[in-house]
Amino acid sequence: MSALYTDGPAESYYAASANPSPSRTALDGDVRCDVCVIGAGITGTSAALHLAEQGYNVVVLENHRVGWGASGRSGGQALIGYNKGFRDIAARVGRDDARALWDLSLQAKDLLVDTVTKHGIECDLKWGYLMMAIKPRQVRELAVLKEEMETETGYEGLSLLDQAQARDRVGSETYRGALSDPGSGHLHPLNYTLGLARAAEDAGAVIYETTPASHIQDGAEPLITTPNGTVHCNHVIMCANAYVGKLVPSIAQKIIPSSSFIIATEPLGDDLAHSVMRDDDCAIDLNHVLNYWRLSADKRLLFGGRVKDALGASMRAVYPQLKDSRIDFAWGGSVAMTINQLPHFGRIGTNMYFAHGFSGHGILLAGLAGKLMAQAVQGTAERFDVFARIPHMSLPGGPLMRTPALVLSTLYFKLRDLL
Repeated sequence: MSALYTDGPAESYYAASANPSPSRTALDGDVRCDVCVIGAGITGTSAALHLAEQGYNVVVLENHRVGWGASGRSGGQALIGYNKGFRDIAARVGRDDARALWDLSLQAKDLLVDTVTKHGIECDLKWGYLMMAIKPRQVRELAVLKEEMETETGYEGLSLLDQAQARDRVGSETYRGALSDPGSGHLHPLNYTLGLARAAEDAGAVIYETTPASHIQDGAEPLITTPNGTVHCNHVIMCANAYVGKLVPSIAQKIIPSSSFIIATEPLGDDLAHSVMRDDDCAIDLNHVLNYWRLSADKRLLFGGRVKDALGASMRAVYPQLKDSRIDFAWGGSVAMTINQLPHFGRIGTNMYFAHGFSGHGILLAGLAGKLMAQAVQGTAERFDVFARIPHMSLPGGPLMRTPALVLSTLYFKLRDLL
């Protein structure tokens, strides 16, 4: 099983601890279906599941294996809301749509819980989330965030932690305070995605692996070309996220594929694991170039961030008690960020839908995106259109500017983190 998910020179912990899943064949020949879904991550498998449950004939094309992209490699944090606060979103879309988007993020959580329960998906789902302040400025920012969420959305359960409380929760002297959100949480992202794929197939969807879509001919009946076959369909749902590449240039230019990396220690044992994460929460710090971490089900510390070569040193700076703990796994991948750090939904023509650019909030939002695109295919697009109304800019200079822009923005934010 784990060999299917080897990612470069080092295998991910998620691959090594993946639930059993079949190896699916590649498409060979020509098929016809109602809906062709491109990408078998959380978004694509969710869309396939909800369409198949309604009796649609669904074919899913996956370039590699189910969950190969960010869906199977991410930090696994299931976070309420978005990468921007309510007031920032309201300034972009108006208060009515901002409120609707907030409500949709809560529905995304309910959908996750219902789906995991209904289909018996074993993915180590747990609740508890900490936003950690390193500087006094960030402590003040957390207080503002708490006030904004409670005042603007009525969200309950948040609590500010002082320095002593924060350090007690995460077992580190690094932090000045924290904001605790018991309504967000974490899970094993690959096992969640594999469970969605199994549920979609049980409902009648067909998933082809190692089958890249090389061309889409749009029209009343789109035609998708693959290396060894074609798919004729009535609707296309695009779920390639950071890996959309040249397949659909008009939407690829709205996102910046951003690298993220994770290391996993050896199992720490009960006492050491309790010392680094007392209540089994997931956590992030408030730096722009941030680190995030949590415990796995077998009590490894999973520690992630944007700077690959510094992860081990960063982890041990936060947790000196792990100086002798072995690092067993290291892996990385790309997540899709938008310029405004809000998800990008939309249509191409009348029968192609897409959703990507979840900007760090994909565990919850991607599953909802799949369901909303399934509903749009069925003719009910009101909730999908709330997302589609979010304005998005293309990256200036086109694809050639993505890497330089990402490097410059990372340098800028590193400098800001020093203040």
